[in-house]
Order: sequence, then structure tokens, then C-alpha cells
Amino acid sequence: MVKDRSRLLRRQALFWGGAGALVLAFIWVFSSILLPFVLGMVLAYFLDPVADWLSRRGLSRLMASFVILVVFVVLIVAMILVIVPVISSQIASFVANLPHYLQRLQELAIEARAGPLSWMFQDQEQSLSQDFSDIVRQSTAFFTSFVGQLWTSSLALVNFLSLFVVTPVVAFYLLLDWDRMIDRIDSWVPRQHLATVRRLAREVDRSVAGFVRGQGSLCLILGTYYAVGLTLVGLNFGLLIGFFAGMISFIPYVGSALGLIVAVGIALVQFSPDWMWVAATAGVFFTGQFIEGYILQPKLVGASVGLHPVWLMFALFAFGAMFGFVGLLIAVPAAAAVGVLVRFALGKYLESDVYYGRTIETQPPSKLESLDLSAAIRNEFSPRDGARGDGS
Repeated sequence: MVKDRSRLLRRQALFWGGAGALVLAFIWVFSSILLPFVLGMVLAYFLDPVADWLSRRGLSRLMASFVILVVFVVLIVAMILVIVPVISSQIASFVANLPHYLQRLQELAIEARAGPLSWMFQDQEQSLSQDFSDIVRQSTAFFTSFVGQLWTSSLALVNFLSLFVVTPVVAFYLLLDWDRMIDRIDSWVPRQHLATVRRLAREVDRSVAGFVRGQGSLCLILGTYYAVGLTLVGLNFGLLIGFFAGMISFIPYVGSALGLIVAVGIALVQFSPDWMWVAATAGVFFTGQFIEGYILQPKLVGASVGLHPVWLMFALFAFGAMFGFVGLLIAVPAAAAVGVLVRFALGKYLESDVYYGRTIETQPPSKLESLDLSAAIRNEFSPRDGARGDGS
């Protein structure tokens, strides 16, 4: 019996391990053409609750899918036509003005060194100037090459015609057949493991949905808030900095911290010595952190994500390095699935004989047996009759 069970477990491990290897090989071989299909799947997953909501209110699944895709495509096209040109011009202007801003920050640092901070930089004026010049030169070269590589790789990676034609079509058909696909996949699950697989699938869905829908909405709201706030303050490149800070807010504190550093640096150059506007620039990020921590995070995400930031960053880097931009799209669900499976395997390990030891193979002693054992122990270690002090 034990041998049959072990043989069955080995067969299942080999089967699912081979299936996983085939999936990874498929993604690696076809990663250059998978982007529209994976993006369409992400859109269908993101919009499926909206389709379910419309279906419950009388619309057919076909009509609900059509209405959702039309509205979504119109919004995306409007954003591209309105926001992308502004962001692109701000990126070009920011790259062109970056050396000037860094040079001005160097001058402000030298002035501060000569003023109230002179006790910290005694006999280091030439070294400070040289170090800052090196930082200016290296930062400018790095940022310029990074933007150039990002633009070039994006053009090479993304076929815009296929992206904007194939992706909506794929999203429409997947959204239309989403529930049927889930039922079909459910029918393929081995019957003896159906309850376990369904429970794990619900946990994965809860983690992915909490991140994609909750954290994605949070990033959009924060990006809009930062961009509008910095623009109202009058900060140069406020739209670009705010949008960038919001989009990377899925990594706690990192997005706001980077945005705060860049925004305050530009504010020092632009508004100095009018410190009120510098403080207002910092205030945009501090109020954004308050809104995120006490309003948006509990309402939109809650405790359902279950993805540690370090594990998430590792997954993004790993899948991005292996599969490019497609890897970035599948990194979150893959990280969620791996996390759920690892927690499940750890729970099984903590319940197994491997954890407790091979000697524990029977049921725990009953209450009566425990009492008899305790009595035996007391008799064993109690004083003998001849050793008592009553003289008997």
C-alpha cells in the first residue's frame, strides 16, 4: 500500500513537473510573439468582474463583453492621444535639462557647505566639487543611455500594429468565453484532488486579483494624484515625475521615495530660496503616503495580496530577464501561484512524519492512556516506601 502510494506520488510529480517545463519552454520559444496574447489575457482577467456585473443586470455575455471592450479601447486611445505626447515631450525635455539641474544642485551643495554646514566639510571643497562632477557626468550618461535603450527595446519588442489590433480581439474572445474556459479547465483536474486544487486556485486568484485589480487601481490613483499635485504646485516635469512615482508604487515606499527625491531636487533648483514651494512639493508625497496607507490600501487591496515586496521584485527581475516584457506580465500571477504552492507544501511538511520523525506512526495516546502514563511516571520518580519519613 505504501509502495503504491509512493509510486503514484512520483508519477504525479513527474507529470506536473514535465507539464511545467513544457509551459516554460513554450513561453521561452514564443516570447517574441506572445505579448498581444498575454496582454489580452490580462485585460480579460482584469475586466471579467465587470462583465459578470453587467450580466447579472440583464445584458448577455456577448453584449457585456462588447460594451466593455469598446469603452476600454476608447479610454486607452484617448489617454494615448492626450497623455502620451505630453509625457514624451517631458521626457525629452527632462533628459536635455538634467545636466543643468545636477550642476545647479552642485552649486547649492557648495553654498550649503560654505554656510551652515561648513563644519561638516572642512578642507574638502575640491574633493566635493570633483565628486559631484563625477556624479553629474555618470548620472547623465546612465539616464540618457537607459532612456535610449528603453525606447529602442520597446520598438523592437512591441509591434504596435499587432498590439492594438490583436490584443482587443484576444481580450474580447477570452472575456466572452471566460467562464466556460474555467469550467473546462476544472473538468480536467484529477477528481481525487479536486477540492485541494480548487482551494489552491481560489488562493492564487485572490492574490492575483488583489494585486492586479487592487494594486493596479491604487497605482493609477496615486499616479494621477502625484501628477496633478505637482503640476498645481508648478514643478517642472511634475506630470512625468508624478506618473512615474505612482506607477512604481506597487513596491511599498520605493515609488514615493524615488519620486520625492527627484521632485525635491528639481524644486530646490527651481524654487530656491523660496522654501515654501519646496515644502509644498514634499507635502504632495507625504499626503499621498497618508492617503495610500489609511484609505486606498485598506479599501482596494486589503490583506488579500499575500505577495512580499522582495519576492515580487525578484519575480519581476527573474521573469523579465528570461522572457522580456512578456515575463513582466506573467511575473505577478506566477509569483502568486508559487507562493501559494510553497505555503501549501510547507503546511503538508509540518503535518508529515518527516517533520515529527519516523517514530511517530500511530495516533496520539488517548486521554486515559495519558493519565495512566502520568501515574506511572509519578510512581517511578516518587520516594520508595522504605525512604519515607513516617518510620513505616
